[in-house]
Amino acid sequence: MRIAVFGVGGVGGYFGGRLAKAGQDVIFIARGEALRALKKRGLHVDSPDGDFLVNPVSAAENPTEVGQVDAVILGVKAWQVSEAAELLRPLMGPDSCVMPLQNGVEASDQLADVLGRNHVLGGLCYVVSFIVGPGHIKHAGMVPRLIFGELDGKRTPRAERLLKAFSDAGIGAEISTDIHTAIWEKFLFIASLSGVGAVARVPVGIARALPETRRLYELCASEIATVAAARGIRLEEDPVRATMVKIDNLPPEATASMQRDIMAGLPSELSAQNGAVVRLGRKAGIPTPVNEFFCASLLPQEQLARGQVSL
Repeated sequence: MRIAVFGVGGVGGYFGGRLAKAGQDVIFIARGEALRALKKRGLHVDSPDGDFLVNPVSAAENPTEVGQVDAVILGVKAWQVSEAAELLRPLMGPDSCVMPLQNGVEASDQLADVLGRNHVLGGLCYVVSFIVGPGHIKHAGMVPRLIFGELDGKRTPRAERLLKAFSDAGIGAEISTDIHTAIWEKFLFIASLSGVGAVARVPVGIARALPETRRLYELCASEIATVAAARGIRLEEDPVRATMVKIDNLPPEATASMQRDIMAGLPSELSAQNGAVVRLGRKAGIPTPVNEFFCASLLPQEQLARGQVSL
C-alpha cells in the first residue's frame, strides 16, 4: 500500500516507522526541523521491542508533492485535525481513506465534514510513545495496538488491505465493526488518565496508589460513561472497572501526552479530551463536575501556553 503519515510525532512516527521498516511504501509529511532530520538522518525509533532505523526516508512538506495515496495515518494533535483536513485533499483518490489516531471522540466527524464520510475511518491506538528530538521517536511502554474500522461498521477491502499492512509489519491491529464504541472505550481511559495526571502532575503509579486520586480516575470515567450512554454508545458492562484495569496495567512511570504537554508549558488536548466531556455533557443535560474541575483548573495554563493571556 501507498501510505502517507501526516504528523510525525510519537504515534505517527512509531507506526509509520514500523510500516516503512517492513517495506510498505510510506511517505512522511513533515516540516521544519523534523523534515530536515528525516531527509538527513532518517527516522530513529527506540523501543523495548528493539530499536530500529529507517533510512533513507521518503518525506515531503507539501501534500501536493505526494499525490494520491491509498491511506493516510493522521498523527497530528487533536486541535490540529480541522486544519489538517484541508491539507489532505490532494492525497485523496476515489477509494483513499484517512485513519485519525487522536485522543478524543470528534476527529472522524471533523474530517468527514471536509473530506466526506466515504474517505474517513474511525481509529484509535494504545501506545506510550513520544518525540525525543527531530526524527527520533521513543516507544516507552505498553504493547502497541491499533483498532480501526469503517464508520458504518462494514468490513471493506480497503480496511482489509490496511489490516494486512499492519499485520505484516508486526503491529497488533484489528478491524472493529463498531468503531464508535471502541473509540469511546479508549476515551474513558485516556481522558481519565490525562485529567488526573495533568492536575496531580505525577506519573500514574503514584496517582493510582493514592485513594484520593484513584477516586478521581473513577469519577471521571463514570461521567464519560454516562455521556456516552446518552449518545447511544453501548459500552462494556462495567466501563469504569474496565478503565481502571487499563490504568492499573500501565507502567508506574507512564504519563499521558496531554499531561506532558501541560507540564512542559505547551498547548495541549485539554479541549478535545476533558473539554469534550463537558461540552457533550451539556448538550445531553448531564452534569460533569469532575471534568469541569479539570478544565477550570488547567484553563489558565492552557491559555498561557497558547498566548491568549500573558503575565
